[in-house]
Amino acid sequence: MRPLAVFDIDGTLVDSRASIFEAATEASRALGLPEPEYDRVRRIVGLSLPVALRELEPHLNDADLARFVEAFKAVFLRMNSDPDFHEPLYPGAMETLRRLHRDGWRLALATGQSRRGVARNLAREGWADLFISSHCAEDGPGKPDPAMLHAAMAACDACPATTLMIGDTAHDIQMAINAGVLPLGVAWGFHTVEEQQAAGARHVARSFAELTVVLDGFAELTRAA
Repeated sequence: MRPLAVFDIDGTLVDSRASIFEAATEASRALGLPEPEYDRVRRIVGLSLPVALRELEPHLNDADLARFVEAFKAVFLRMNSDPDFHEPLYPGAMETLRRLHRDGWRLALATGQSRRGVARNLAREGWADLFISSHCAEDGPGKPDPAMLHAAMAACDACPATTLMIGDTAHDIQMAINAGVLPLGVAWGFHTVEEQQAAGARHVARSFAELTVVLDGFAELTRAA
C-alpha cells in the first residue's frame, strides 16, 4: 500500500520564522502590549491563531484577544500584499517533495495556517500537483487534536499504519500520537529537538537527506505489510 506523508508547513517546509515574529511584534505594538521575545513566539507556532495568541498573552479578555487576532492577520495581509515579500522554502524541501511524489508517496498538508495561507502556499510552483489534500485549523479543531490527520487519511484513503506526520513542533508530534500515526520531527524549525523528543517524536531529522532515509525505511515496511 502506498504510504502517506502529512507535512506541516511553517518551520518544516517553509522558513517563516522572521515573518511570524514580525507579525506578533507589530500586533503587540498595535494593542499597546510589550513586544514579545522570539523564544515566546516560537513556542506557540503550529497552534490555531486564537489559541496561539491566547497562550502568548493569557491575561487578555475575549474582546482584546479578538483585536489581537485581527491585528496579527492585518500585518500578514499587508506583508503578503508587498510584491517583494517572500517566505523561502528550506533547502532540500522541494527536492524531497518531488522525490516522494515520484516514488509513489501520497502527500498531504496539515497546518495551523488559515485557509488563505494554505492557498498562498499551494500557489507555489509545483505544489498544487504534489499534494492530494490540505487541512488547516479553520477546517475544525487545530493541533494537537487529531482531526486534521483523520481528515488527511480519509481524503487519501490511508490508515494510521501507513501514515506518518512530519513537523517541527511538539504540537505536530502530539497530534500525530493522538491520531495513532508515526510522529517525525525536523530540527530546523520552531521547536528544539529536545522539545520534540519530550513530546514523543520517534525521530528528529537534522536534514532533509536524513529525513529521506527514515521515510525510505518506512515505505519499505509499509509496502511489505
